Amino acid sequence: MTSPTDSPTPPEPVDDAAGSASGRTPAHAAAPVDGAAPAGQAQGAAATEAAIAGAAGAGTLGPWAATRAPKWLSRLFHQQHEGEEEEDPEVPDSVKELFTIRPVRLGFGLAIGVALALMLWLALASLSQLLMWIAVALFIALGLDPIVRFFERRNWPRPAGVAIVVVLLLGAIGAFLGTLIPALIAQITTLVRNAPAIVDSLTNNPTIQAWDTQFHLVEQAQQQLEKILKDSSAVGGVFTGVIGAGNLVGQFAFGALIVLVLAIYFLVSLPAMKRFAYSLAPRSKRRRARELGEEITRSVGNYVMGQATVAVCNAIIAFILMTIFKVPYPALLALCVAVLAFIPLVGGVFAGLLVIVVALFSGGWQVALFYAICYFAYLQVEAYFVSPKIMARAVKVPGAVAVIAVIAGGTLLGVAGALMAIPIAASVMLLVREVWIKRQDAR
Repeated sequence: MTSPTDSPTPPEPVDDAAGSASGRTPAHAAAPVDGAAPAGQAQGAAATEAAIAGAAGAGTLGPWAATRAPKWLSRLFHQQHEGEEEEDPEVPDSVKELFTIRPVRLGFGLAIGVALALMLWLALASLSQLLMWIAVALFIALGLDPIVRFFERRNWPRPAGVAIVVVLLLGAIGAFLGTLIPALIAQITTLVRNAPAIVDSLTNNPTIQAWDTQFHLVEQAQQQLEKILKDSSAVGGVFTGVIGAGNLVGQFAFGALIVLVLAIYFLVSLPAMKRFAYSLAPRSKRRRARELGEEITRSVGNYVMGQATVAVCNAIIAFILMTIFKVPYPALLALCVAVLAFIPLVGGVFAGLLVIVVALFSGGWQVALFYAICYFAYLQVEAYFVSPKIMARAVKVPGAVAVIAVIAGGTLLGVAGALMAIPIAASVMLLVREVWIKRQDAR
């Protein structure tokens, strides 16, 4: 068996005059503490590890390492290498608790965790519509905040700036509804008045007559109509569909009203909300949290204003082209183009297709073709010259990331998700760049 003197013995640390004179370790440094390292070992951690490693290879801990090691670790070494009577080493309670499994407590804790997670999921599912309204309202408030700050920089009080912005917003909504509702009423009235003439023109059309001779379309349509009128369930289904459409319109109007009210409240209380959010950060990191929060809110607001500018330019060009090519209802369609152009990447294309369809049925394929050529040529100019200059100060998101974000947002949350996808992606990239990457560089 290897003698204790063969093991590597590092020099003993001396921390007082008595220990220095006698050449021995002081009593308070030599006393082992169960489950924890003595205070003196902090200076000789590398030497202690080397001593224990050498002792493990030699089969003994050695006198110096034995005084530094816990009792239960020393007994475990002696049992394995010196053949002492096997008995359970006195493992501290703190170590035992790490490896002791209590089935009842563990199962009870898991059951409570699963139940809480299920309750949270059900609550979020029930409040999903409300959470969506809150997110859209906050997005609108952040988008309108740059206009309020514009008035604040000119020594206007914030309530006055908010009032001006609210009046402008309500005026824009009123103009849209004032243009949309009369046009819809006029179209529905014209359709009802001209319904008999439309039916006669369809039945007297040579192409329709040829199809009717071959497939008996008119006879089949009359038979299906008689079946529907005789079937009470079918009639009830028609009325149910009409009522469902009315409910859908009512829900949309109610949601729009809730979002508008919440957006106004958020716009008024936005500074207080930000101060409360910054106060949740630790005091030492509160200044950095405030800087990041201000940059994120500023980028979101600039993005919304930039997208609004692009949408207005799109609507103006569309209105001019529709006026030139005599497309009906140019003001209403221009407002629809402005709304659709808010959708990033694909909104302008959808807006162009809408006007092209209207031009095709009202003025013929020549009008639709000329409008399509001019409008999509403008979209190319917008994509390469107008939009980059407007959006350069708002967000800095690579094209691939923007496309992926819009697709993901539209898949998860529909049109609202597509609208909020790019600023959310820009905020995430900012946090990764300013927090996570800098923390990794500091290591």
